[in-house]
Amino acid sequence: MNIYDCFMYFDEDMILDLRLNLLDKYVKKFVITESTYLHSGKKKKLNFDFKNFSKFKNKIEYIVIDKPPSNIRIVNENDNQELKNSKMLDNSLMRENHQRNGLIQGLINAHDDDLVVVSDVDEIPNLEQYKYKKKITFFVQKMFYYKFNLLQPNFDWLGSRACKKKDLISCQWLRNIKAKSYSFWRLDAFLSNKKYMNVDFVQNGGWHFTCIKKPKDLHYKLSNFLHHVEYEESGIKIDQVENLINQKKILYDHKADMKDKKYTAKTSLEKVSNETLPEYIFTNYDKYKEWLD
Repeated sequence: MNIYDCFMYFDEDMILDLRLNLLDKYVKKFVITESTYLHSGKKKKLNFDFKNFSKFKNKIEYIVIDKPPSNIRIVNENDNQELKNSKMLDNSLMRENHQRNGLIQGLINAHDDDLVVVSDVDEIPNLEQYKYKKKITFFVQKMFYYKFNLLQPNFDWLGSRACKKKDLISCQWLRNIKAKSYSFWRLDAFLSNKKYMNVDFVQNGGWHFTCIKKPKDLHYKLSNFLHHVEYEESGIKIDQVENLINQKKILYDHKADMKDKKYTAKTSLEKVSNETLPEYIFTNYDKYKEWLD
């Protein structure tokens, strides 16, 4: 069984380089999509350059998504602000989903029993001892902010998911599956394509290295990513992003129930020991020392 590692790319060369080096010995192909559109809808230049990853050139399937999804909603001037925001969020979701679903183009040569892993580029699964057991795999990952060794405590992230190619409906379908194993008597699980019983949760399943950017670059990305409307409404400026990084406070609270409580900066990050992180980071310390606390 070969493994196809599939993810979207924006401009995260350092994280991508780390991912390629960590997973190279386990993966048959790295499938990467890059869009000529930001999730906010603005045009975007292509940032991926094979010259930066020449060591992995023969393993990379790079796909450019150069057309927006066909069902984008028109935002009219006379729409009220609530409707405008709703349309902009829907459009951001469609652009993100469209880019993720484009990953399927890189699986043409994959066999039915090959494993397809779908993640964001900064969600790196730990494949060291992974064994395929059930139809759907969730990798239970630790969440790190701003620096490789700053952990969001008491929080698991189930970003990377996997299934065999023959079971893959779409890459966004895999992303949308509920992170729960449902009991066999749950009729809704039989009728849903988001709820499954045959699910495996891989503990120590990897690392989500989020927001590992300089304040200016992070502000730019958050102003144009999937939840850019929420970020813009928060009113956060570059200097506030820098202050949060210096204070080691998380920027976006995934555990908050309400949209207006996402940007609360209440949770403090904890510095972790080297053993928590991939050994590769420390055997290449000079490359990553700027991003260690």
